[in-house]
Amino acid sequence: MPDPVHKSKLGTCVFGGAAIALGIIGFVSRDFATDWQRVGAGVPHRLALAWLAAACEIAGGAAILWKRTARAGAALLAVLYAVFVLLWVQQVFKAPLIYDSWGNVFEELSLVIAALVVLASASPRDTAWARSEAPISRVYGICVISYALVHFIYLRGAASYVPAWIPPGQMFWAVATGVCFALAAAAILSGVRAGLAARLLTAEIVGFELLVWIPKLISAPHMHFMWAGNGISLVLCGAVWVIADSINNREKQGHTPAGAPSAG
Repeated sequence: MPDPVHKSKLGTCVFGGAAIALGIIGFVSRDFATDWQRVGAGVPHRLALAWLAAACEIAGGAAILWKRTARAGAALLAVLYAVFVLLWVQQVFKAPLIYDSWGNVFEELSLVIAALVVLASASPRDTAWARSEAPISRVYGICVISYALVHFIYLRGAASYVPAWIPPGQMFWAVATGVCFALAAAAILSGVRAGLAARLLTAEIVGFELLVWIPKLISAPHMHFMWAGNGISLVLCGAVWVIADSINNREKQGHTPAGAPSAG
């Protein structure tokens, strides 16, 4: 059976573009994207590893935008982000009671899941990879549970990121966004209203980029942390967008019988 036409989805474009942006930031700054990628200063050949990671991000991000190279690019990004997952897992073993490390594991894992969904969606129909798209995208809900937990465990820190000018207050929005994360996770994992939940979740995470990270970059464009933070935020936006595209595309194709929960 011939390969299906690679569907150019906006989420894949954002995900790929954000990976390219992270790679460019790495080359310009001669470093990893802050501590989020968890490669310590004492690691041998750290600069060479940073350049290698940046090259993989640029190559993988560009490759997923083209039909012929989408699967290879998605596989490359999945492997790269999986390495960062494992680096954070090491931190979990060192301090299992500190949830910050767990939170970073699930943030990085969300990128692996998104890359695998891109790989599955670009695979020929009726192959194992193509059939795995739905269950892989559903696993993303576990990462969203972690987003909610991070919000509630570090509630004051989350509130400090909310712009003070937004009514009715920073703490209100910190709690509200945490609740929204929990509801979205339940919808994606259960398949009930999963498409709507995924779209609203995408809007929520994109809102963080627009209201938090872009203003921070404008206020301090000379700081590497602000550029890296925006790159990380964008790739997380791209990841949830990929999941939302996948869920909604399956719903539009009628894979879910009328009146039944979505395939999520």
